[in-house]
Parts: sequence; structure tokens; C-alpha cells
Amino acid sequence: MARILVIEDDDTIGAALESALRASGYQVSWQRTGGSGLVEARDSGAGLVLLDLGLPDRDGVDVCRELRSCLPTAVIVILTARQDEMDVITGLDAGADDYLTKPFKVSEVLARIRAHLRRSNTVPAVPEQPAELVLGSLIIDVASRRVHVAGVEMALRARELDLLIRLATDAGTAVSRERLMSDVWDENWFGSTKTLDVHMVALRRKLSDAAAQAGAEAAAALPAVTTLRGHGYRLDPPPGL
Repeated sequence: MARILVIEDDDTIGAALESALRASGYQVSWQRTGGSGLVEARDSGAGLVLLDLGLPDRDGVDVCRELRSCLPTAVIVILTARQDEMDVITGLDAGADDYLTKPFKVSEVLARIRAHLRRSNTVPAVPEQPAELVLGSLIIDVASRRVHVAGVEMALRARELDLLIRLATDAGTAVSRERLMSDVWDENWFGSTKTLDVHMVALRRKLSDAAAQAGAEAAAALPAVTTLRGHGYRLDPPPGL
């Protein structure tokens, strides 16, 4: 079973997570500060980290950045009581893969962990993809996992890139939330799909920022991510395509 690192200063939450994870067969290390968590991360080589953002000694976002540096292949799930969507996006930009908002059910944490660990050990079940996807000023090099808007390269997190590739593969076609969660996260995903919306907010922002750098012509030729209420999302090609 995978080795899991819990960095959480709340004794009640930490003890509950440690007990449930051990009962599920995982090797668990529970640390109460960012400093001790980073030391353990470097020593243990954990495959998954549950990271509280509200730590007593260090900012959780800074800890997340350091965790991503020393554990480049680990799954990082941030635990946060912060309700502001931009706070969560900041954590994801720092290297996290997902988040859970407190209070949460331990059963959801366990299901989310199983989904992420399955995902990290399998090949994504997505439609066959060409080596390159070109939609107006947007160019996605699937093989090298690089994205440009009229020559301006975008820095995307893994999930953001996977979402963009998934939508671009079926550009102009509505893709349901369930299909996106299955293809980009896990077919047996359990619990809230709010993480999809947060990733979409970040993806839209980065597309807009890249287009602004590239100029008005590039912005006009950029595909748009459209929200389909009650269904999912669609990537609309620019006019004329």
C-alpha cells in the first residue's frame, strides 16, 4: 500500500485521519507542523500528502511548493477551511493536485485518496489524441505537453492541461461533468466535483492572460471555454473555424 503523509495541526482531525488510513492498510506518518512535515517528506518519499493550509509555523502554500519540489511525483491534496475560491487556486498553483474543504467526511477523504492513487498508476482513459491540436491561436503539443497562444507559452498544471486536451479533442462538443471527471480524474470518483470548477476557473484565467500577452488578434482567435449549466463544458472554436 502507498505511504501517506498527513500534515495537520488539529489533533482531532489528524488523529481521525491517521486512524482511518491505518485501518485501510496505508503506511501513515502524521506531522503537526510544516517544518516537521517537510523533513518527513524528504525522508519518507510519500506517494500522497494530505496538507493542511492553516499550519502554526509556516504558510501552507509555501509548504506545498516545497513538497512539490522534493516529491515531484506525489499526489498532494490540500485541506483547507478557506472558502475563497482564489485561495484554493493559489494552493493548486503551488503544486497541489486537489483539495478538500473542512469540515469533510473521512469516508470522502478515503475515496478521494483511492481515486488519486488509481489515477497515478494507470493510463488515462481518454479518446485517441493527435500529436498536436490547433484551434485558432491555441496550439497544444500533446506529445511534449506544451501549450502556446500565438507563441506565448502557458504554464499549466497537469490537471489543467489534461482538461484542455480533453475539451480540445472534441472541440465544439458538449462534454458532461461526469465524463470530464472520469477522463481527467477517475472513473470511480466519489464526492464533490467542485474541484472541476476550480480548475476551470484557473484554466480560463491562464488562457486569458496568455491571449493578453499575445495581442488583440490572438485573443480574437482564441477558443472559449463555455459553461453548460446542469451539464458540463464545451470548448468553442474561434469564429471561422
